[in-house]
Amino acid sequence: MSELSVNIYTKESHLPKGLHEENIFHSTRYFKLAKKTPRLKPYLVTIETADGTIAAQMLAMVRYRSSWFPPYLYRHCMITGEGVYHPDYDEQRATLFSMMLEKLTAKIGRWTLYLEVSHLSNKMFAYKQLRELHYFPVRWNSIHNSLHSRLPEERINERLQRRINQAYERGVITDEVKSEDDFKAFIKLLRHHNWLKPKRYIPADEFFRGLYKSDSGQLYVTRYHGHIIGCSAIVYSENQAYLWYSAFRRKSYVFLHPAEVTIWHAIKDSHAKGYEHIFFMDVGLPFRTNAFREFILSFGGKPTSSYRWFHCTIGWINSMLSWFYRD
Repeated sequence: MSELSVNIYTKESHLPKGLHEENIFHSTRYFKLAKKTPRLKPYLVTIETADGTIAAQMLAMVRYRSSWFPPYLYRHCMITGEGVYHPDYDEQRATLFSMMLEKLTAKIGRWTLYLEVSHLSNKMFAYKQLRELHYFPVRWNSIHNSLHSRLPEERINERLQRRINQAYERGVITDEVKSEDDFKAFIKLLRHHNWLKPKRYIPADEFFRGLYKSDSGQLYVTRYHGHIIGCSAIVYSENQAYLWYSAFRRKSYVFLHPAEVTIWHAIKDSHAKGYEHIFFMDVGLPFRTNAFREFILSFGGKPTSSYRWFHCTIGWINSMLSWFYRD
């Protein structure tokens, strides 16, 4: 380990050569997209050998969050997954991950309220190392649908399938965002849907415009006679699909089932494109009663228990939360 160096990059022109691109959440594509998005700052952490080989890389996003109602202003760092590792260092993933996270925490901790690590490949990945860095785990729901071996129609709840068929018969359709008007309607619905959900971070419009123009993801809208009643944003990475953002006009069009149709289209389209699984990025805390979790599971998904790791940079608060969320 002595010949390895840990580096942090915040400027595109300074990025080293040889970075891995297969995982979008830790890629230069995502880095460049974030650089063009207001109130979003990327930090690319690498571990490099003396000859410049990238042994490991991890991309973190610092989000600038503010609101008039409810009033708040703070910075929050989000890391999605444990990063990407060179095959020669695969057995040292937990140690390298800890090195990168320690460097990042020291770099941004003074000006960031808290750091969050989510969507680790294994629930117990780097458990010891994260504890040593004073991160604490919060139990979380994770759900994904397998898109191989069986058709989506063979997994979905029959009652839910009937609702979707009825919506199609009434003229509801879902397709790609194809025009500027579609894009504006997508953004309007997404922001309106999440207006009273302060925990839900929605990036600036430039983020979705960049995703719309790239080949790394797709934006969809669900229509009924010209009205946009649902929308979703999906990204693709390593032959997997990820439903990242979604919104629906459930109350206004309750008999048209916009949520059911929008989610179903995401599953069907990902299956048609040959992806192995579709992951639902934010199903929430594992409360005994969780309506959204049960709704997603009705499509035939598989629930798994996972952790999200947090570190609050205010020492006494972090100590209190670490005690509260102790295993």
